[in-house]
Amino acid sequence: MKTKLLLLTLVAVLLIPVAANAISEAAVIFLLIEPGSRAGAMGQAYVAQADDGFASYWNPGALAFNRKSQVASMYSNWFGEVFNDIYYFHLAGNKYSEDLGNIGFNFTYLTYGEQERTDEFGEVLETFMSYDLALATTYSYQLSQNTGIGLTFKFVLSDLAPEGQGNTEADERGQGMSYAFDFGVKHKGVDFGQILVSPYNGALSLYNGIASLAGFNKASLSKYSIPVKKLDFGLNLQNVGPNMTYIDESQSDPMPMNWRMGFSYRALESQYNKLTINADMNKLLANDDPIYKRIFTAWTDDFNGREDEEGNQVDDFASIQNFINSIEIREIIWCLGAEYVYLDLLSLRTGYYADREGDVTGFAFGAGVHYTFNKEYLVGIDYAFQPGGGLQDYNQTLSVKVEF
Repeated sequence: MKTKLLLLTLVAVLLIPVAANAISEAAVIFLLIEPGSRAGAMGQAYVAQADDGFASYWNPGALAFNRKSQVASMYSNWFGEVFNDIYYFHLAGNKYSEDLGNIGFNFTYLTYGEQERTDEFGEVLETFMSYDLALATTYSYQLSQNTGIGLTFKFVLSDLAPEGQGNTEADERGQGMSYAFDFGVKHKGVDFGQILVSPYNGALSLYNGIASLAGFNKASLSKYSIPVKKLDFGLNLQNVGPNMTYIDESQSDPMPMNWRMGFSYRALESQYNKLTINADMNKLLANDDPIYKRIFTAWTDDFNGREDEEGNQVDDFASIQNFINSIEIREIIWCLGAEYVYLDLLSLRTGYYADREGDVTGFAFGAGVHYTFNKEYLVGIDYAFQPGGGLQDYNQTLSVKVEF
């Protein structure tokens, strides 16, 4: 069994149902499997709300606001109705220091089960295990009362097939290593007025920098403000790093660089009841361009990439309908979610997940129970039903969290 065939099979198995775009340019798509049943029950809309032990994955910038030591874990027989030996495990946590900020970590492991190596006659020669893993560390810091930033470094190992699977002296292999960074920011209390005047203030700030050097009078920045105190913003640029190489550099694939952005509105905050509404969007930034170009070109390179039934190119800008149904727009994943919390004890959640290009759409729902022991240890258990795509109706996940 040739390594290339094995890799294509494994990647296809992973790409079809996973909560990520069905774009074959990217390697190690397992990095986009979102951990945490709390987020899963809200349709994966969590980047601006992230405040538990999974925050180091969802948004390193959001981790800056956490003030307790936290540990969280999720274990799942991923797509167990179809594949009984594919397992996903995620462990994360963080520790806050008043003088330093937050230090976090997360570990992700996905095994594809046992594979068989055969000869040219189809005879089984041996069996082996295939897996992907990532080990990450995060540093986050609260810049001000409302703004936090964070940076994650992750080491990625993909071991899909052992060495010695090829038919030449320079045996092909299904093993690759790489690294990547995540850059995150969270801002509490979005001010739409300051957003509107940000280009103006940016230009004035540049002028003031020059003026301070030249001895000119500085200009006053605009203080125009439309604050929404209960609206938070989150942004996480994930998996920025060099290509993953399995066989040789000419056949390397880019990391699944992902733009994750969203808002969280704290609609109700009382002693007994809390209601939060979230909205996220994701865009996989994967093509063959260098990283510094890919951040920009991956938003436009798939326009006019469709053909009609007669084989003619479809003009995506000819109509609004064509534009909405273009490959580029269909690749954007939209997530909506809501969480109701009663007495800080019981949580009910629901959401909607829409990945049109990956054909994973539908409602998600779930619940959580959290209880404080000895006035110090908060234990939470969350459960979620998430859309499973074409292979099964729903994925069921369970996660556990501890704060102390």
